[in-house]
Amino acid sequence: QVQLAESGGGLVQAGGSLRLSCSASGRPFSSYSMGWFRQAPGKERELVAAIYWNSGGFNYADSVKGRFTISRDNAKNTVYLQMNSLKPEDTAVYYCAAPKRAYSLPSRFRADYDYWGQGTQVTVSS
Repeated sequence: QVQLAESGGGLVQAGGSLRLSCSASGRPFSSYSMGWFRQAPGKERELVAAIYWNSGGFNYADSVKGRFTISRDNAKNTVYLQMNSLKPEDTAVYYCAAPKRAYSLPSRFRADYDYWGQGTQVTVSS
């Protein structure tokens, strides 16, 4: 069974940085694209960033382009989200997600992901 575990969330001031990590287990990590989503109170869960299985392609939300960077270390079965220049509107629960299908494109659509972590809270104060 695929399991995803996020870490690295917390409270940070506007303009600060955080790095989220997601550790995966239960299947060969390197064959699957991975995604980070977020959900703020009262809002839909939305894609933040996604990365192709071999890091050869990316998908970013317009709101985070130039500030956030997704990366992965296939040897460590881990995907990262480096978040810089954080804004109060980045406050949300951040989720790591993975699809069932190997070698799929890094989709921005929630329905294309089948496995989810428990989420980690990121709070940005103004």
